[in-house]
Amino acid sequence: MPSDDSTARPLTPTQWAIVAVAAIGFAFDIYELLMLPLIARPALAELLGVDPATTSGNAAILTWTGYMMWGSALSGGTFGLLGGYMTDRFGRRRVLVWSILLYAGSAFAAAFSTSAAMLLVLRCTTFIGVCVEFVAAVAWLAELFPNPRQREAVLGYTQAFSSFGGLMVAGAYWVAVTYADYFPAIHGGHSPWRYTLISGLIPAIPLIIIRPFLPESPAWQRKRALGELRRPSVAELFAPAFRRTTIVTTIMFACAYGAAFGAIQLTPQMVPGLVPELKDIPPLQKKIEAAKSRGEETGALRAEIRKLVTRREQVVSQVQTWQEIGGLVGRLLLAYLAVRIVSRRLLLRMFQWPGLMIIPLVFLYAATRNLELLKWGIFAAGLFTVAQFSFWGNYLPRVYPTYLRGTGEGFAANVGGRMIGTLGAVATTQLQAFMPGNSPPTQLAHAAAVVALGVYLAGSILSFVLPEPQHEELPQ
Repeated sequence: MPSDDSTARPLTPTQWAIVAVAAIGFAFDIYELLMLPLIARPALAELLGVDPATTSGNAAILTWTGYMMWGSALSGGTFGLLGGYMTDRFGRRRVLVWSILLYAGSAFAAAFSTSAAMLLVLRCTTFIGVCVEFVAAVAWLAELFPNPRQREAVLGYTQAFSSFGGLMVAGAYWVAVTYADYFPAIHGGHSPWRYTLISGLIPAIPLIIIRPFLPESPAWQRKRALGELRRPSVAELFAPAFRRTTIVTTIMFACAYGAAFGAIQLTPQMVPGLVPELKDIPPLQKKIEAAKSRGEETGALRAEIRKLVTRREQVVSQVQTWQEIGGLVGRLLLAYLAVRIVSRRLLLRMFQWPGLMIIPLVFLYAATRNLELLKWGIFAAGLFTVAQFSFWGNYLPRVYPTYLRGTGEGFAANVGGRMIGTLGAVATTQLQAFMPGNSPPTQLAHAAAVVALGVYLAGSILSFVLPEPQHEELPQ
């Protein structure tokens, strides 16, 4: 199809169905991923049989939360890379459909977990489905909409639904917490975390209904029918024709994830330092343990700590909402600019360079001094960082040919983003001990500022060697 604007026709019903499936898939990608921070504490407290108000119970919960975060990221990255290969080998639609069914089914099964180990395994399979779905969906959409402007718009706006996923899961958790007693009992109880996990089955319902109407990528199908579809190879990503593209995009994808995991995702742990009354939680926990050792009643102390914990979660939720709204604005802005700015380097720098200047200051100043200022700061951090995730969804299909598209996307997104980029969280927590500050939240904020500055600076420098796509049309 020619690339001039006049050839872009209105979407057909089938194309609208395609857009709907992709939007639902992207939304529930983030929905599934952001579910864990909400349900981890109550779920693990129940499955481990520990009291989160005690130091030992809290430590056990944090340990298992770490297992789930790292185990799922490693599993998702490994199988996401394999999913990119499978997307090139067996088709975009088939892998897309099965990946959505995998993460939806895993989330549903996780609601019936009877042990922390069972929940860990099912969170890993959920993450695998999410990582594979992203790669398959991007390749599928890019090839189904060959008109460049239409393709850029479809990729940009469907990826924007990812940010709706964060808002939706917060709403689902609120509903589960509020109305848990009215839902059918699971394992003899009405735990809100179980109902929240069940809601992850939602994307499978419309998919089952409209799956027969979803076409395969015509570019991939045509090459396969003619016997021209070459076998994909990870090694070929490092052949002279693709080496620079693979290395640069992988590192830059890691930088974007490093900012998210090394700074933004750690913000909830900084919030208690900005709310004075929350500093009473640790002393109350020690009083509860001391009272228990003496055989004294702890009901009043527990009621007081529950009140403070509720206050903490409310404030954290408010800050999280500002971040998700910022991410949504960033994705929508990226989608709008993607069809108006020809240079991909310039498009990316419009988010990198402001972020380089603003985000370190957010964690160096706002996160250590003022809660209201932090809300605005985390809005900006979400805008400039999350928009970059959408950028890669638009950019990567244009730099790899059909037979290597899924493999190339899978390598950059999963090796760069999921495996390397998530190490930003480790870097920040390790740096925390060496940072100045009179409290752990302040030290953590300072460490996040250093990591954010480092990855944004690295990404900005690498933008000068990021290959510009040679043509608006996808390489064949």
